[in-house]
Formats: sequence, structure tokens, C-alpha cells
Amino acid sequence: MFAAENGLKGDPRLEGISKAIRVIPHFPKPGIMFQDITTLLLNHKAFQDTVDIFVDRYRDMGISVVAGIEARGFFFGPAIALAIGAKFVPLRKPRKLPGEVISEAYVLEYGTDCLEMHVGAVQPGERAVIIDDLVATGGTLSAAIRLLERMKAKVVECACVIGLPEVKGQQRLNGTPLYSLVEPREIEHCC
Repeated sequence: MFAAENGLKGDPRLEGISKAIRVIPHFPKPGIMFQDITTLLLNHKAFQDTVDIFVDRYRDMGISVVAGIEARGFFFGPAIALAIGAKFVPLRKPRKLPGEVISEAYVLEYGTDCLEMHVGAVQPGERAVIIDDLVATGGTLSAAIRLLERMKAKVVECACVIGLPEVKGQQRLNGTPLYSLVEPREIEHCC
């Protein structure tokens, strides 16, 4: 579900967020239209609006865990967690967390990867939201869901700044709702 379909249709903040995202053609390989959120982070208003929209959504849902996927989920997750009174749990790439971890492997377009979380970071029954910058195939979000569910947390929703309108990745989330703010932008042609 996109924010515009959930009571924010016509909200000028969504257009500002979308415009703040830079599109880099053919990065990291030919044919990819990379959605660069670092320009959103440079725009104080767009960054604040992004966090505010997520906070408004999750403030009254009884969320006790905001889990951010490395690395871009780390930009938004801590601010959201602080604002709603939840803890922030980083979901990291292998060998980045000290101490005992649990791991969840997942398949990428060209290979595999893994997410890890500290054992004990999430308690059974806690309500969690997972934050990332973009959903495409849903593989990373699916691994994050499995990781939290293995610790017996209830994943209430996955949230991304950018979601694909065809949402092919939604099918990999096993019924977990997906909330996205904006669709990917195409490169703007000039002249």
C-alpha cells in the first residue's frame, strides 16, 4: 500500500519526498535506474517529512521494535523509534555485530546474502515494524521478517520510502503488509 492510497492522497509532502530523491541512470550496472536517497537526507524538510509520515502511521500501533535493515534502514529507523518510544534494532550484514547473533540467508538477483541480529534484541510477543529505503524483489524484507519471527516477535508491517507499483516483492512477504511512501522516479529529461 502506498501512502497516497492511505489518506495522504494529494499530500504535498509526498511530492517533496519524491522530488528530493535523485535518480542515477545505469548504476551500479547498465539498465538500473538507481534511486539515490542521499539527496533526500540533504533536504531537511523532505527528510523530516519522511520521518513524520512514518511516525504518524506507527505512533498508535503499539510498536515496541523498529528494525532497520543495513544500511539505508539505519537512516530512518532510529528517528522513528525515538519518536514513537520504541527501541531500534539494527539488522546487519554478516560479521558486523559483536556478541551472539542469529542469521538469516536470502537470495539476491545474482547470489545470496545474509542478515544478522543480536540474540535477545527482540523479546517474544514484541510488535515490530521493519524499515528500509526501497523494496524491489522483497528478498531482504522477507529475510528480516523471518529473523524477527524466529525470535517470536510479531512483524506488524514493513515500511519503505520507495516501493515499486507492481510490488512483486509483496508476494515474498508471506502476508506481512507493506507500506511505501512514493514510487520510483524516472530520470527527468530536460530541454
